[in-house]
Amino acid sequence: MFKNLNLWFLMSLFVSISVLIPILTVSFSFFEDTSNYYQVLKDTFLLEYIFNSAILLIYVLILTFLIGTTSAYLVSFYEFPLSNFFKWALILSFAVPPYIYAYSLVAFFENYGTLFTILKNLFGDGNYNKHIPKFDGMIGAILSLSFSLFAYVYILSRASFLYQSQNLIDLGKSLGFSKFKSLYKLILPAARPAIVAGLSLVAMETLAEFGAVDFFSVNTLTTGIYNSWIAFDDLAFANRLSFFLLLFIFAVFILENLSRKKAKYHLNTKGGFKQKEKIKLNGKKAFGAFAFCFLILFFSFLFPLSQMLYWTLKFPENFYDLSIITLTLNTLYLVILSSSFLILFSLISNYGNRVSKNKTLNFLSTLSISGYAIPGVILAIAFITFVAWFDNTFVKAYGLFSIKKIFIGSVLGLVLVYFVRFYSLAFNGIKSGYEKINISVDESAYLLGYSKRKTFLNIHVPFLRNSLLFVIILISLEIIRELPITLILRPFNFETFATTAYISASEDLLEAAAVPSLFLILIATVFIMLTSKYILRMSNEE
Repeated sequence: MFKNLNLWFLMSLFVSISVLIPILTVSFSFFEDTSNYYQVLKDTFLLEYIFNSAILLIYVLILTFLIGTTSAYLVSFYEFPLSNFFKWALILSFAVPPYIYAYSLVAFFENYGTLFTILKNLFGDGNYNKHIPKFDGMIGAILSLSFSLFAYVYILSRASFLYQSQNLIDLGKSLGFSKFKSLYKLILPAARPAIVAGLSLVAMETLAEFGAVDFFSVNTLTTGIYNSWIAFDDLAFANRLSFFLLLFIFAVFILENLSRKKAKYHLNTKGGFKQKEKIKLNGKKAFGAFAFCFLILFFSFLFPLSQMLYWTLKFPENFYDLSIITLTLNTLYLVILSSSFLILFSLISNYGNRVSKNKTLNFLSTLSISGYAIPGVILAIAFITFVAWFDNTFVKAYGLFSIKKIFIGSVLGLVLVYFVRFYSLAFNGIKSGYEKINISVDESAYLLGYSKRKTFLNIHVPFLRNSLLFVIILISLEIIRELPITLILRPFNFETFATTAYISASEDLLEAAAVPSLFLILIATVFIMLTSKYILRMSNEE
């Protein structure tokens, strides 16, 4: 073991432990004493928090499963008008965070809102409000999350469908199955691992969501965590609620693993893989497939984009009142700084694992990437808890300068929590690139007299260029959409498009929230367009 204790091993170990600190803080803080607010909440709203979180999760999973798998099935197995366009256009829903979708939903259907204006212009004055449905509360939260998150299921399901052999379809035909029966008896079961992976991501994002549920005044564990700290200044209880939410997330994974038992999802065929042929649809079936995909694209992307654009044009003063350049620079500043940290340390950690081949380090690295499964609000609270504990235990005890101001309410603290939150994206993205570099390449470099550092810089980094580009864009997309971490840890008067939109909406100024929301959607769309070929690269059609 000691022969592996080289510089790369130590650096990788440091990175893994650093990422784990906020995660472990949540567990250890569970046993701290809390204020009287804990007893009050336990007797009143705690069960409501848990119940609402469960209801929200169940319905969002059902809707995202139906939307994601159906759209993926249509574009993977059939040819119809614009099917090649829809296969990548449907991922544009990633550009619309759930909280911005929530603003659009309320703005369109509220009393005297956009739909009222449309009806009035078409049919003249009338009492249309009583006929306009209201999507608020739990229903609004479910719809906002479902249309914003279904792409997780769509992308992974589509990838699985594309690699299903024609033999599987032929098997269904030989058994006399209809297309629908083949779908739920053969195709969906074979794609279960991919679908479950997509639904797991949806579950994590749903339980982590703060902006949309807060806007709709739906009390969930996430809003309870935020209110415990912001409204009641009870950090210990915020950590206790965070622990409950972590248990909630882990329970979802355990139940899924237990449900699979020893099921197998591969198909053994003597004929090997047979490329499937897309079925060309005509007439009503072609129109039905087109209409379904278009409606999903419209409701998930075009609808919120149009609503934000409409308000920006209708109230141009909001555009002039907003410092677009400052918000853009702040956002880019966070993106560049965070991406640089994540790329650098993820490269070090991956290379350290590669050269040390230490089982303990590999285990810690695997554990450290769990940060993405933890809601941003939990990581922010855990970070503040750790800094406060370290400051009180070590810094003040020796009369040193307090570190709270350095890490709390600063860009540095914000970047560090981004690092923990998105470390798994960077680590796994680079790891997938490293898996394509045969270990014999390293051995050949050593024989030529290259040191480990020179091998890393001159051989590995250039080879990983495409993977690094993909990771940078993916991280950038996540950071510009991230709300709770930025909201809690940002410096005073430091705003991004996400926080500006949230603050305006929380003050019932939805028209003012339109401009930052529109810019956020447009910037996110550019990043998605840049990554679309990578996201869909598993397709054999690309």
